[in-house]
Amino acid sequence: MTAAPGDAEAVVAEANGAAARAPEFADTRDLENERRGFLGTVDEAGIRDADGRVVWDLDAYGFLDGDCPPTAHPGLWRQSRLVRGHGLFEVVPGIHQVRGFDLSNMTVVEGERGILVIDPLISAETAAAALALYRRHRGERPVTGVLYTHSHADHFGGVKGIVSVEEVAAGVPVLAPEGFLEHAVSENVYAGTAMSRRATYMYGAALPKGPRGQIGSGLGPTTSTGTVTLIPPTLTIARTGQSETVDGIRMVFQMTPGTEAPAELNIHFPDHAALCTAENATHTLHNLLTLRGAQVRDPHGWARYLTETIQLFGAATDVVFASHHWPVWGREDALAFLSEQRDLYAYLHDQTLRMINQGLTGPEIAEEMRLPPALERAWHTHGYYGSVSHNAKAVYQRYMGWFDGNPARLWAHPPTEAATRYVDFMGGADEVLRRARQSYAQGDFRWVAEVVGHVLFADPDDSEARALQADALEQLGYGSENGTWRNFFLTGAHELRHGPVGTSASTASEDLINTLTLDQLFDSLAIRVDGPGSWDADVTVRWRFTDGRDPSTLRLRNGVLTHVRGLGPAAGEPDVEITLDEPALRALLLGRTALADLVDRGRAEVSGDPARLAELTAHLTGPDPDFAIVTP
Repeated sequence: MTAAPGDAEAVVAEANGAAARAPEFADTRDLENERRGFLGTVDEAGIRDADGRVVWDLDAYGFLDGDCPPTAHPGLWRQSRLVRGHGLFEVVPGIHQVRGFDLSNMTVVEGERGILVIDPLISAETAAAALALYRRHRGERPVTGVLYTHSHADHFGGVKGIVSVEEVAAGVPVLAPEGFLEHAVSENVYAGTAMSRRATYMYGAALPKGPRGQIGSGLGPTTSTGTVTLIPPTLTIARTGQSETVDGIRMVFQMTPGTEAPAELNIHFPDHAALCTAENATHTLHNLLTLRGAQVRDPHGWARYLTETIQLFGAATDVVFASHHWPVWGREDALAFLSEQRDLYAYLHDQTLRMINQGLTGPEIAEEMRLPPALERAWHTHGYYGSVSHNAKAVYQRYMGWFDGNPARLWAHPPTEAATRYVDFMGGADEVLRRARQSYAQGDFRWVAEVVGHVLFADPDDSEARALQADALEQLGYGSENGTWRNFFLTGAHELRHGPVGTSASTASEDLINTLTLDQLFDSLAIRVDGPGSWDADVTVRWRFTDGRDPSTLRLRNGVLTHVRGLGPAAGEPDVEITLDEPALRALLLGRTALADLVDRGRAEVSGDPARLAELTAHLTGPDPDFAIVTP
C-alpha cells in the first residue's frame, strides 16, 4: 500500500489547469480587500495552551504563497490564501477585526470606556492571543461587553480568554439571540460525539498541511484545538428592531433564526454605517446541511431574511463584515454582495423544489443543478464550504426526507450486507478490483470509490482494495474546489492508509456540559440507554431537592428513560428516593462522584433501595469517538 500521498493524475491536473484559466481570476478586488486596513500581527507563530501544546499555528499555511499545484483546485487555493492571512485589521474607525487566529474572526468595537467583543473564536487560548494583539495596537482597553452572533462553538468557545465569569457577574453584559443557550448546548452534546468525529473529516484536522494535504476548509483554515468555554448570556435579543447600547455603542438587531444557525442575528451599527451579517452572508456558498451533521437549514427563510436585511439596513450601510472572511466596502458593492448571497439560497431552494415536482430525486437534482452565470461569476457564491451538490440534496431532504419514492429502495440492505451481495454478484473481489483499476486509468474516480467501497465493506482487510480506494479518494480530493469535500476525501484516504485518526477535538467541553439544564441532562442520559439491553428493566428513581423545588422522577421501562417533573400518575411510585441539591445531582449523573460518597459526606439522603439507581445506570452506554467511517 502507498503510504504517502501521490501526484495528481493527468485528468485531475488538466481539469485544475482549465479551472485556473477561468475569467473570474481577472477580478482581484478580494485580494485587495483582504489586506485592507492591516495594522500588524504577532511574531510568535504558535499559540499554546497552559501545558505548552500548540493549539493554533499561524505559519502552518505558508506554502500557500506559492503557485497552485496540480494537486489542488485553483479556486480553493485562492480562497485558502485569502483566509489564512492573519493579523489585526481596521474595518472602519472604531471597528476592528482579528482574522486568521482561528476558523472564525473576532470583531472588536470601541466604546466610551472599553470594547465590545463580538464572537470570541473557538478556544480561550486563541481568543486571548487575539485580544492581546488588539491591545498592542489600540491600547489596554477593558472588555465592557461580549456579543455572540449565533450558537456555533466558533463564535463563543473562546469567551473565557477575553473575560472572566467574575467580570460578567460584576456587570459586563453578554448579549446573544433568543434560544442561543439551548441550541449551543444541545447541538454540541446530544449528537456531539458523532459530529466531532465527522468534523475531523470535514476540517481535515489530522491531515498534514500542504499541497497534497489540508489547505483549508473554505470558511477558514481549520479549527483550533484549545479549551472550549462558555459563559451564559445575560442579555437576550428577542426581536427584530430591538436596540441596545453597550458602553456607548448603539446597535440595532435583526433576528434570523433557522438560517445558518437555529439562533442567529445580524447587527447594524448606525454610528458607523456598518453591518455585521454574522454567518448569513460570507464569501462562500454556505452549508444547508453541514457534512459533520446538523439539522437541515431553511434556504427559503435564509433568502427572505437577507431581503429583510437589505430593506432594513441597505440605505444606511457603507461596509458589510461578517464572522468569517473579509469585509465588503462601499454601498453599491455591499448591496450587490447581499443581493447575490440572497439570490444564491433562493435559487437553490426554488429550483430544487421545481425539480422535485418534476419527479427528480436528490442525487438527480444535484447533478442537474447549475447556478445562473451571473452568480457563478461572483467569487463569493462559489462552493468552498457548502456546495451546490450537497445543498441541493439537503433541500430535498428538508421537504421529502430520506426516501426517494422508489419502492426498490424502501427496504434496502444495510451497507455491509449489501456490499457482500454486490461483490458476489460482480464476480468476486478480484474481478471488481480488476475492473475498478480500468476505471481508475480512465479517470472515473467517482465510480472507483463507489464500487471499491463495496469490496471494503464486504472485506475491510482487503489490502488491495484499501490501496485503490485511498488512491481514488485522493484524486477526488485533489480536484475539489470545496474545502470540506477535499478534507473528507483526503482524510478517508489517510485513514485507509494509516488507520483511524479518531476525533481531533470535541466541542462538548466541561463548560457546555455544566450549562445543560436538568431537563437537557436527563435527555442526554436517555440518549445513552441501551434499548434492547433494558427491555425487561423497570426502575423508578425519584430526586427530591433540598431547595424545595418540585421533585423529578426518572423511570426506565420498555427501554425508554422517561423524565417527569412533579408528582402524579406519570411519575408513579419510586423504588428509591434520593434527596440532594442540584450540584450534587449533576456530579452524580455525570459520573464525577458516587452516591455512597454523597451520603457519607451528608450531601444526600436515601429512602428505599439505592441499588436500584445502580441498576438504572448500568443500562447506560458510552459513545464511541473513534467509530469507523470508510470501513464498516
